[in-house]
Amino acid sequence: MTDFDYDLFVIGGGSGGVRAARMSASHGARVAIAEEYRYGGTCVIRGCVPKKLLVYASHFRDDFEDARGFGWTVGEHSFSWPALIAAKDKEIARLETAYRALLEKAGATVLAGRARIVDPHTVEIGGERITARYLLVATGGRPFVPEIPGRELGIVSNDAFHLSELPRRIVVVGGGYIAVEFAGIWNGLGAETTLLYRGAEILRGFDRDVRSFLHAEIQKKGVQVQCGVEVAAIERRAGAIAARLTNGETRLVDAVMFATGRVPNTVGLGLEAAGVELAADGSVRVDAHSRTNVPSIYAVGDVTHRLQLTPVAIREGAAVAATLFGGKPTVADHDDVPTAVFSQPPIGTVGLSEEKALERYPELEIYKTDFRPMKATLSGSTERTLMKLIVDRASQRVVGAHMVGADAPEIIQGIGIALKAGLTKADFDATVGIHPTAAEEFVTLRDRIVVTREPEDGAARAAV
Repeated sequence: MTDFDYDLFVIGGGSGGVRAARMSASHGARVAIAEEYRYGGTCVIRGCVPKKLLVYASHFRDDFEDARGFGWTVGEHSFSWPALIAAKDKEIARLETAYRALLEKAGATVLAGRARIVDPHTVEIGGERITARYLLVATGGRPFVPEIPGRELGIVSNDAFHLSELPRRIVVVGGGYIAVEFAGIWNGLGAETTLLYRGAEILRGFDRDVRSFLHAEIQKKGVQVQCGVEVAAIERRAGAIAARLTNGETRLVDAVMFATGRVPNTVGLGLEAAGVELAADGSVRVDAHSRTNVPSIYAVGDVTHRLQLTPVAIREGAAVAATLFGGKPTVADHDDVPTAVFSQPPIGTVGLSEEKALERYPELEIYKTDFRPMKATLSGSTERTLMKLIVDRASQRVVGAHMVGADAPEIIQGIGIALKAGLTKADFDATVGIHPTAAEEFVTLRDRIVVTREPEDGAARAAV
């Protein structure tokens, strides 16, 4: 392999790229990695990690109220947005340093700067050309902002982590997980929050019961949700931002946040010149081994527009390293991937939604419960919890599990193992529940509804 400067050159220092670089180096490969912004990528620098820290912060208002029901006297309290952001920045800087240290310890060459592909084996960075036997594109994605008048006055999730002050009034545009998460953050921190979504219901692609349940819960907490509406134009007006909506309304706010999806970071990378095939949305087309149509170029993570989840990108990066340098061709598994939405209340989900399951199986058994959690009996909170299992009636295998409520992401991780193992409803029933917990409901569900796929009218439900 001495014909090239490196065995692998990774473009992008996010979770997928860093894992691929570290694992490849551990297999003895000569590795270089380049990042033009900060090591850690979207998740660590401007995504999952800082967002979760803000979610924690936004919960305390409810926690203070809940405490009264348990005998605590809560005194005067106030919130400082600058203090939160400063603490967040300190933690992100620590993580970035750790990422770089891990790469260096593994033996990878760590570069700062924007790398551009020149040909199937060459990149250019800082005016220098570097060759590698393999190139790996792991450049992630970026927020998409619709083309409307005044779009430059809006903010996106990247900007939200660096605002100098907390908006008092904000409109969040979008209905996906980023939109509902930030709606909960702003609302929890005391901002008057409106969530606008152009579709009929938020969280497209999630189970329908999850979608409608969360809609009702976040409205109870004070988020104004309007579906079938979006922002038509934005302008400055009398020290505020005027958001003109498609229904004719105008909202005067301090900020308009676009959470309207993400697009792959492929512009200007030189992929087309190297002959790499891109999809219509700009994402890199890859096979099961994350290889593009150019044999020496691979891609992982959000830039491929498969599952846009950090743990998935990490698995893909590790699979590329094992395939190229570990002597073990490996495919990242994208089935039954557990995921969470850190909304308020949060969502945990794994497997198929009822709608997707019905496309695959002719008959389902649906087990569902909706209850007031134990904590609320003293706190006085009106928040409720939803839990749902979807079972293929023929095999009795549990093919979907969904929860909305406190600790849902923590609980669904264990349920994810059960689904991955192919366990049946009888296996769930045979498991003793931990009492008193919400989690025990997953192994005590008894009431079922049978759902049958019928071509004439979609699906018929019948209680059994």
